Amino acid sequence: MPSLHLHWAALSHSGSRKPRNDDSLITFASGIDGPTPLSPSGSHHLSRHDLVFAVSDGMGGGNAGDLASSLLLQRMSEIIPETFKAAAAGFFPDCLSHLTLALRSVHEQINVAGIASDDTRGMAATLALAWFTPENLYLANVGDSRIYLSRAGQLQQLTRDHTSAWGQWKRGEITEIQYRTHPRRSALYEVVGGGHKEVCPHLAAIPYQPGDRFLICSDGLIDGLWERHIANALAACPSSPQATANTLLKRAIDNSGVDDTTLIVVAVEGQADGS
Repeated sequence: MPSLHLHWAALSHSGSRKPRNDDSLITFASGIDGPTPLSPSGSHHLSRHDLVFAVSDGMGGGNAGDLASSLLLQRMSEIIPETFKAAAAGFFPDCLSHLTLALRSVHEQINVAGIASDDTRGMAATLALAWFTPENLYLANVGDSRIYLSRAGQLQQLTRDHTSAWGQWKRGEITEIQYRTHPRRSALYEVVGGGHKEVCPHLAAIPYQPGDRFLICSDGLIDGLWERHIANALAACPSSPQATANTLLKRAIDNSGVDDTTLIVVAVEGQADGS
């Protein structure tokens, strides 16, 4: 049975509307000793660590958006490795249940931070998180940051945009063109924080295989790219995804570039055991 190796490349660009980037991203290896930060591009075997990649788009006035997205990802990086400590103690928590509890905890923390001052009032963030274990990809998403899977040339959005306009598009009630120009396209009914009483994330366990390509991104990337652009780029993505990430970011900025734009491209490769 082949052992799996992940290759990734992560990029972020501040949009033209403001000097500060409210997007955040994180790449880390999760193990018994906690999170180990990874470089923006690289490769890693899954034999000793889980690998986690996540993007968050912060919202709020002042520096609240930046704070919300960075706080969200920092806390998730601290909480996810707790599964290894539990396993070492003889307990084996369900990954999706662990993600649910983690997001509820972070949701409360961001809400508390949001009422600490006028500068942070109402701050919130989206989340698209991909947690790779040797068995499955566990994903969590809130808001309109996305995770795509490209397999055998076919593109699939694994996450759900928490907007009514996205639901209309996916049900076939409106076209992609109508969705992209919809006046309430960015009206989110789920965010982490924002003073909402609860958060209801979309969670899933997805089997993956060698040859799969994943894209994790904020909505700024989608503003400048159509689905066919993403499908073509990921279908052609080599095992080293840096060039693909560069191409996607440049095209998105050239076509829009108004919003903050963040992406992580992940390529899954199989290798013979011991290589």
